[in-house]
Formats: sequence, structure tokens, C-alpha cells
Amino acid sequence: MAVLLTLVLSSLAARIVGWFGVDYVDSWPRAIAVGLAAMFVMTGVAHFVNPLRADMIAIVPPGLPAPAALVTVTGVLELAGAAGLLLPATRVAAAACLLLLMLAMFPANVYAARMPNPPASMTSRLPVRSAIEVVFLAAAVIVAVGGGQ
Repeated sequence: MAVLLTLVLSSLAARIVGWFGVDYVDSWPRAIAVGLAAMFVMTGVAHFVNPLRADMIAIVPPGLPAPAALVTVTGVLELAGAAGLLLPATRVAAAACLLLLMLAMFPANVYAARMPNPPASMTSRLPVRSAIEVVFLAAAVIVAVGGGQ
């Protein structure tokens, strides 16, 4: 839930700043890009900090190779995507790439939701996880479609 709150509150704060005349966040897509960046910094850092890193490694579906390496790579991609969202020239591409990354990582969320004893930080039920994921995907679509310079 903290990740969702980060997206929503950061987007709202950025938009309020835009209403006060800051051109950088003078539209909802631009403000949402800031919220997504904050969210992906939060989740990207979590890929490298225990116990969350261990929890993420634990939910990599068993058919995938090198779970620790996959968690590292996805963490780096999330942090790079967050930086890309903050640069007007790369914002749209970053949002599109993060959208694809979220879709690629969603099977881990499904696997975690179906585990008999999921890690403590991964206990959300699949409908809740799916609904939150739809919000994240919608935010990325808003930025990808309307977040240009």
C-alpha cells in the first residue's frame, strides 16, 4: 500500500506545484510522471535492501533462472526508468518501457499471491495486487500518451 500512496501523493503534490506556476509539472501527465518516478525509486531501492530483496527473490517463479540476478536487473531497470521519467526528452519512452517491465514482472505477483506461505511483505491477495497493478499501468499509460515535452 505504501507504493500506491507514494504514487498518488507524489503525483498530487507535483500537480499542486504545477498549479502554482511550475511549468515542469503543469499537467496531470507530467505530475504523474513525477509520482511514478518516486514510486519506482522506492521499489527500485527495495530490490537491493533486505529483507525486501530476499522476499523478492523468493517470489521469482521457479521456472526462471538466477532469481537474485533477475531481482538485481529489474531493480536497476526500475531506477533507470525513474530517472528517465524525470527527463522531458525521455519521459514517454521511460513510461512505455516501465509499462512493459511491470507487465513482465506481474507473474511474480501472481506466484506470490498463490504461495501457501508468502514472504511477509508479499501477503496481498491476487485481486488486491491486480487492482493496484492496474492503477500503476494506467499511470504509465497516461504518461506515455500525454507526458511529452
